[in-house]
Formats: sequence, structure tokens, C-alpha cells
Amino acid sequence: MLLETERLVLREMSWNDLDNIHEFHSIKDVARFNTIGIPKDINVTKEIIRRAIEDQKNKLRSIYGWTINLKKTGDFVGETGISLSNDRFKRGEIHYHTTPKFWGNGYATEVAKRLIQLGFEELGLHRIEAGVATENIGSIRVLEKAGMQREGTRRKILPIRGQWYDNYMYAIVDSDLTDSQ
Repeated sequence: MLLETERLVLREMSWNDLDNIHEFHSIKDVARFNTIGIPKDINVTKEIIRRAIEDQKNKLRSIYGWTINLKKTGDFVGETGISLSNDRFKRGEIHYHTTPKFWGNGYATEVAKRLIQLGFEELGLHRIEAGVATENIGSIRVLEKAGMQREGTRRKILPIRGQWYDNYMYAIVDSDLTDSQ
């Protein structure tokens, strides 16, 4: 599944992306709020992306993972994905990470909006969620610009570098879009 935005191409991950993704996950600033931390070697990264790659074979998907690339140059910007609940709940959880050299360009917001559109229009979801460390101001702005609402705080839920951190839960439901029109 190939997704596009005005400036970006989201291409489903493949094993050909392993080196780029490993290098990306090894950047200290990228790992700052990431619960997986910096992978100790490429085999750890391989396990991180395995589910998204292997799930591409399934008729009923539960996880999608994409690389984020600039349309004009093909430059690797980061990675993103959506994990789906079982069909009864019609819920998905999005995530995105971008390379620090591309921060401040609105790419993460563009990705979040595209994943929300995908979730509601193509996957038939009722609710789309995202969790964010309470100290991750940049990502909080992204979720709010994408139209998501903060619903609450999950206390000491994120294990990051040997400490527990609080997490804000953000969500948008399908009726939020129709209610605002």
C-alpha cells in the first residue's frame, strides 16, 4: 500500500529498508521518547520491523508500517505506522518518527493527517489513537494540529532509559470530522 501527501510518499516497509531504519533508530534524538531505545544491533531493528513486513501477506491486516520519503528527492525522512484492534472495536493507533534534520517542516503533521484519513476513509475505523510522552512537546503539537484531542494522562506507563514516564492519550473519532463540518 503506497500513500501520498502533498510532499511525501509513504511506502510500505521492506527488508531493503533495514539499513536505513536501523541507522535512523540509532539516532539519539529519535530514540529520546521511544520505548524501544537505541537498538544494540541490526538484529534488534530486524525484529522491530518484522511484524509490519510479514503482516503484508495477510488478507486481514493488523499492522502497517511505512517509510516516509520526500516526493521530490526520495530522501528518507522517517517511518510511520498504524496498528489495528480487532474488527469489533474499529480502532487504530498511529505512530510516526522523523529524522531530526527534517524536524520543523510539518512532515509529521502531514503524515498524521494522512494516517487519520486512511483510518477513517479506507480502513473503516471508528477511533484513531496516539500516545505521546508528556515531555514530547513537538509530537503533542503534531497530534493537535492533526485534529486529535487529549483525553487523559496514563501515569508512569512508558519505560524509557530505565525510568517510567507519563503518557498523554490522544484520539479522534469519526464523528469529530462530521461534527466539525
